[in-house]
Amino acid sequence: MATPDFIRTIRAAAGHQLLWLPGVSAVVLDDAGRVLLGQRADNQQWAVISGIPDPGEQPAACAVREVYEETGVRSVPERIVLVKSGREVTFDNGDICQFMDVCFRCRAVGGEARVNDDESLQVGWFDVDALPPLSESQLFRIKQALSDEPTWFEPMTSD
Repeated sequence: MATPDFIRTIRAAAGHQLLWLPGVSAVVLDDAGRVLLGQRADNQQWAVISGIPDPGEQPAACAVREVYEETGVRSVPERIVLVKSGREVTFDNGDICQFMDVCFRCRAVGGEARVNDDESLQVGWFDVDALPPLSESQLFRIKQALSDEPTWFEPMTSD
């Protein structure tokens, strides 16, 4: 994912140390029930569309913006699928981040799926039973988006 200017400013002072950042992801479905995926340029893995909200940007608006910027598909958010803290990620340049992901189920309402920026190598619609190789976390997002279950969050433990 491209690094937003506000994070570049923070990195100038913070160096490579761990940054805790907001993130959004979007499981976009079309009328045929297919899932929109992008093959990421940074790690070559297939994934649902994701990004970082700009300061003050609402998470749902960010999800819609990221889907369009990366794929050319217009979408509308339908519901929050999950809220989850991700694992620490170390990027090739040494930057360390951990994201709090708010994942939305979105419905495609226009546009054509295409590589629309430099963050993706490929973009496409996939039948749920014919997905490319995906990480468990990506598959979990899709599973939750396809279910009628309430928003998922890590169960609290009582200590």
